[in-house]
Amino acid sequence: MVGPDWMEGAPRPISKILVANRGEIACRVFRSCAELGLGSVAIYSEADRGSLHQQTADESVFLPGDNLSDTYLNIEAILAAAEETGADAIHPGYGFLSERSSFANAVKGAGLVWIGPSAHAIDEMGDKISARRAMVTAGVPVIPGEELPLENPDDMVDELVRAATRVGYPLLLKASAGGGGKGMRMVHEPRNLQREYAAASREAATSFGDGTVYVERLLEKSRHIEVQVLTDTLGNAVHLFERECSIQRRHQKVVEEAPSPVLDAITREQMGEAAVNAAKAVDYEGAGTVEFLLSEDGEFHFLEMNTRLQVEHPITECISGVDLVVEQIRVAAGLPLPFTQSDLTIRGHAIEVRIYAEDPSNNFLPAIGPLAMFRPPTGPGIRLDTGVREGDAASIDFDPMLAKLVVHAPDRDSAIRRMKRACEDFVLLGVTTNLGFLSDIMGHPAYHAGETTTDFIDVNWPEGWSPETSDVAPFVAAASEHYGLSRKVTTIETEGGRGSPFNPFLSLRRSFP
Repeated sequence: MVGPDWMEGAPRPISKILVANRGEIACRVFRSCAELGLGSVAIYSEADRGSLHQQTADESVFLPGDNLSDTYLNIEAILAAAEETGADAIHPGYGFLSERSSFANAVKGAGLVWIGPSAHAIDEMGDKISARRAMVTAGVPVIPGEELPLENPDDMVDELVRAATRVGYPLLLKASAGGGGKGMRMVHEPRNLQREYAAASREAATSFGDGTVYVERLLEKSRHIEVQVLTDTLGNAVHLFERECSIQRRHQKVVEEAPSPVLDAITREQMGEAAVNAAKAVDYEGAGTVEFLLSEDGEFHFLEMNTRLQVEHPITECISGVDLVVEQIRVAAGLPLPFTQSDLTIRGHAIEVRIYAEDPSNNFLPAIGPLAMFRPPTGPGIRLDTGVREGDAASIDFDPMLAKLVVHAPDRDSAIRRMKRACEDFVLLGVTTNLGFLSDIMGHPAYHAGETTTDFIDVNWPEGWSPETSDVAPFVAAASEHYGLSRKVTTIETEGGRGSPFNPFLSLRRSFP
């Protein structure tokens, strides 16, 4: 197939892309494919039959099987789908196989273009211990920590105690191959060390097939700040500024914003330069994210590098004006970056919240149910990335994230107000979500003040978050009857507060007077 005109002269021309993923990230990549004039192919399992991502692509291929190993993690089946449809490139999205070097090698071995970094870079940065070593060599500051010996497991307990003593308490035990908070344990006292080590190692082995754990100092009251990098195959590299991702639950992000409300120009430049050096240290290609912890004293330390597109990439696109998926595709085709660092500037402020089907008043447990009403907010500066629509259902088959709600405004205060209003205007009935909790964060004085450290939720809701009652029950009951919701709604608790209760059904007041 012949690609679009802009692809002429590319060392590795691309005409059709298969996205080895599902849901909102697949829809997101398909959008850029359409804008570039490229064909698109979706893969889908039985659980995703008729899904938005299947119907958004130009073509789709069904992957038979009852589990992820048969479908979205089945490299042979994915490559066969590419061959069947004539796709000449594969985009992995995030999650699933996106950071598997074996998949990158298999794609290239099949003669296809891999839209991502090299297998070497994935391996080097995917293992936290090897990544630490590479960063030390590159002169990137790392969090004080120590590896544990693998060759003498009989001495592990003694060495664990000695390493913990040298690093100092409080500390973190972290899985070398881990991510998403798995294989991670905080230890504040020596008497808990061995128990938490055993738990971390066991969880790491179960989740990643590797029980290797290392010791790292716990930086309390720190901020989680990450820098987006973009490099091509010709040696050009830039950063697209930072994202603050400190508000987390169970080590998973809930709210992200760009730029950080606390970085000054000097620290921003230093952190950006360190991120670029980190990428160059492993000959990185494409879009990647270098994550740092910023301590109370203003020092930053390398945390890890994600060798893929991040969930929160839209806020970087908002403040930079750069379509990261487009640039990923251009880089994979062998084209140079169309800009230099001096061409990039920060434009306004952006915030992203992750809308989950979960109960924030019950330890954020996942929820299931129909999306009986799914009416996103609209207006200037509002973006929604999602893989669902009204009539779909939140199930236990996949991650409970339903959508990413993004706002962009001239300044942070305006962005906060816009996001709070967007959360309140989002009508989502049939399944429990965290929309009210997100609205409450937007209205919290600590958030307005930029006090967004990694313990934000624990500090501000030490007893756990709970919704407040309001007067919207009649409107919800009317909507439930009108839209045929199966469960009877007798009372409704709003999810928010601080002076003006969260009301996700404002528009229903007009529909049901």
